[in-house]
Amino acid sequence: MTVSINTIFANAKRLPRVTLAQLPTPLEELPRFAKLLGGPRIFIKRDDCTGLAFGGNKTRHNEFLLGDALDQNSDMFVWGAGVQSNNCRQTAASCAKFGLDCHLILSRANHNDQIQGNLLVDYLMGATFDIVDAPVGPELDALIAEEAEKFRAQGRRVYSWGRDRVKSRAAASYCLCLAELASQLDQLQIDPKAIYVCSAGSTGAGLALGKAALGRTFELRNILPLHWPWNEQEDLCRIANEAAELLELSTRLDASDIDISGDYIGPGYGVPTPECMEAIQLVARHEGILLDPVYSGKAMAALIDHIRAGQFTSEQSVVFIHTGGTPALFAYRDQLVDMIAAKGQVTTT
Repeated sequence: MTVSINTIFANAKRLPRVTLAQLPTPLEELPRFAKLLGGPRIFIKRDDCTGLAFGGNKTRHNEFLLGDALDQNSDMFVWGAGVQSNNCRQTAASCAKFGLDCHLILSRANHNDQIQGNLLVDYLMGATFDIVDAPVGPELDALIAEEAEKFRAQGRRVYSWGRDRVKSRAAASYCLCLAELASQLDQLQIDPKAIYVCSAGSTGAGLALGKAALGRTFELRNILPLHWPWNEQEDLCRIANEAAELLELSTRLDASDIDISGDYIGPGYGVPTPECMEAIQLVARHEGILLDPVYSGKAMAALIDHIRAGQFTSEQSVVFIHTGGTPALFAYRDQLVDMIAAKGQVTTT
């Protein structure tokens, strides 16, 4: 049974939540970029403009996670991901805004540990951190849980990264984002053929839930930034259904309802591909919008590839959800400059 946009917003009010994001984020058309590609109309949902410490999708997530933490009287977050994590940067900023301590366990896998990009912002926000060699995934999760227990033994009231509690609450925020986007599309009288997003977790799961709950027929294409050591379709389906329970929605998804593609990951998580770097440059030079090399650049590379392959007509529309990540650009300075220089577009000394 489908529900209305207003029902999703009303049901979300039952969950603990704080205000962090500047909402609604803009929905912009990219006419010069679309003309360059000779394909459909292209719109971009600017979740890089959520407003907290350079913005991004995790600001929406953290409205519900900080709400849950404060509801439990927590005084500290113990979190973790890659050393250039957008998640950790926005979590550190969220904690700073509400006066909670933040300790991060950061994986240096595929990155150096210079205080640059997102890590610099973590530092400025007052987060403490340990940098480790464990890869992002179950091994890093175990270290985060171990560190959280150490702080609890010291008497701290810790809210820590844990997939079972965190993922569904974060996904609820993107069910709301889908409702927000649907309202914007309705106002513009646009029925897109497809929506693209870079996600392998809560963001994509929440969008899938919102699409199903509202009965929308567009394709939702999750472009993976990495492969998890489990079945990603089943995982996103589980997260979406747990979010549906939180939001008191009767909608339930099957794994077959989740569209994912790992074709654009390249050599690995956080390793930019030539196609990703091209996408960053094309969008910057035709629309003045910055993508990032880890997430949004790879998803845009997928959209560009699909347009060039003729998957869309000029009469159709597509929407790209920009999940942020701007600070990571600075950590990839050398690769970006080398790419531009190789094309003869700048002179380096």
